[in-house]
Amino acid sequence: MAFLGVEQSITGRRWIGPDIETERAAEALVQACDLPHPVAQVLARQSVAPEDAAAYLNPRLKDLLPDPRGLKDMQIAAARFLGAVSRRERIAIFADYDVDGGSSAALLIWWLRALGLSATLYVPDRIDEGYGPNAPAMQALARDHDLILCVDCGTLSHDALAAAQGADVVVLDHHLGGETLPPVLAVVNPNRQDESGDLGHLCAAAVVFLMLVEAGRQMREAGSRGPDLMALLDLVALATVADVAPLTGVNRALVRQGLTVMGRRERPGLVALADAARLDTAPMAHHLGFVLGPRVNAGGRIGQADLGARLLATADSHEAAAMADRLEELNAERREIEAQVRAAAMDQAEIRGMEAPLVWAAGEGWHPGVVGIVAARLKEAANRPAVVIGFDGDEGKGSGRSVAGVDLGAAIQRLAQEGLLIKSGGHRMAAGLTVARDQLEPAMARLGTLLAKQGAGMGGPADLRLDGALLPQAATPDLITALEQAGPYGAGAPGPRFALPDIAVRFAKRVGENHLKLTLSDGMGGGLDAICFGAFEGDLGPRLSSGDGARYHLAGRLEINHWGGRQRVQMRLEDAAPATG
Repeated sequence: MAFLGVEQSITGRRWIGPDIETERAAEALVQACDLPHPVAQVLARQSVAPEDAAAYLNPRLKDLLPDPRGLKDMQIAAARFLGAVSRRERIAIFADYDVDGGSSAALLIWWLRALGLSATLYVPDRIDEGYGPNAPAMQALARDHDLILCVDCGTLSHDALAAAQGADVVVLDHHLGGETLPPVLAVVNPNRQDESGDLGHLCAAAVVFLMLVEAGRQMREAGSRGPDLMALLDLVALATVADVAPLTGVNRALVRQGLTVMGRRERPGLVALADAARLDTAPMAHHLGFVLGPRVNAGGRIGQADLGARLLATADSHEAAAMADRLEELNAERREIEAQVRAAAMDQAEIRGMEAPLVWAAGEGWHPGVVGIVAARLKEAANRPAVVIGFDGDEGKGSGRSVAGVDLGAAIQRLAQEGLLIKSGGHRMAAGLTVARDQLEPAMARLGTLLAKQGAGMGGPADLRLDGALLPQAATPDLITALEQAGPYGAGAPGPRFALPDIAVRFAKRVGENHLKLTLSDGMGGGLDAICFGAFEGDLGPRLSSGDGARYHLAGRLEINHWGGRQRVQMRLEDAAPATG
């Protein structure tokens, strides 16, 4: 049965509320733990038992951090790294050009800097070199360095890493591995085929962090101490959220602690980035994924490939400010390019059909730096895995994004094994591919078949999941603080979304080009402000601002609006439906 009887909202979605088992679990949490009911509903949805609630609300890294030695090759990698440090060997870091790669590289650079050491940073150009190690770059690095650390890449780069003659290579990665490993000293990767997969949810920066934990352990065993690792958790948190790693288990603790570190504003690059983005509140997981992350990524997408990594690694505030300003410019340029590709891709996908197990689009000259973002937009619109490909000549480079429960990386790797792709790589939620023009249609058809077997396409694109209903009077700052304690929210742990039933719109004003500001009332003395971004891109804006006196069920997320030195609760409105009866 649809929640509040909403079978089709103004945006065309069916509302889904908590099932009876979740409601019972929430009641048990309220009784046993004295929690506000909305918080209990969130914990119940995450399957948190009453006896585990206190630990869940206060995740401690020392309780949740796995033993680094549980990962294969970890002791070898850390020992070789420490050997290079003690002998003051020449170290190079080959990093991917996204946030995870940049954060991973910055972790190592900051750790080495604390010991008075430095490393060469190499980030490949997305257009000229593509993803991952390449033979010319590895040959050049091997000539001038004793140890090369490949971070957030390398697991499938057999030929390229074989070219690094004369240097030891250590891979610290999280992308899906193949049947064989590259010819290197160590491959530390929770997604190697011979791993259990228990730590497969870690991003590359978390793998690098675990290697530094192991390095610290080996240093203590030898009678010395390493740099402060807790001070590096802001970088791990940024990478975890930006790489859409699930915020469950140790990832929750890493992000929670990392946000605390970030709030101290001690990392020049992150301070400059936040200031350039006019972020004037304490950072939350949302900001990492949608404010800071895209700006770090902008250099790798359409500009200088190593700019984001260098920003995160710099200790110079003036240099950081200059790089942050440049990334801000590149991000604005990226948005313009993305908008053009997104419009064309959406039109194409809608013609092809948004109900299939796979939603995809391909176009001539689409910038490879934005296809991943556009794939994410298609995925959100259809609630299905999506792939977007840009062609240049006879080859197309594409990127895909998946939905919960569907392993896109494994399916794309299967395509490569079957000869339908030139190149592939990725993990469960995101993957990249290179495809020949004459193989595009058969490759996408086969991918759709593989994803359908995993259940892709079963969920309705019109489902909006809600944690329950609230009266406006219940939406207090204290409740929002309590809900934030159940976070951080993101992939694998969606932020709480509630419905306000039977509400009148007392005031509505268009803000900017497409947004809507509202004042809401329940008719019993309870009221609430609301903001609906993009309201006039669809039917929400015209309907809610019509002034027809109708009452609505409203759905969205609660937040604190900081404006003019004041703090007020508001709803970030996402959907609405006429209140009948």
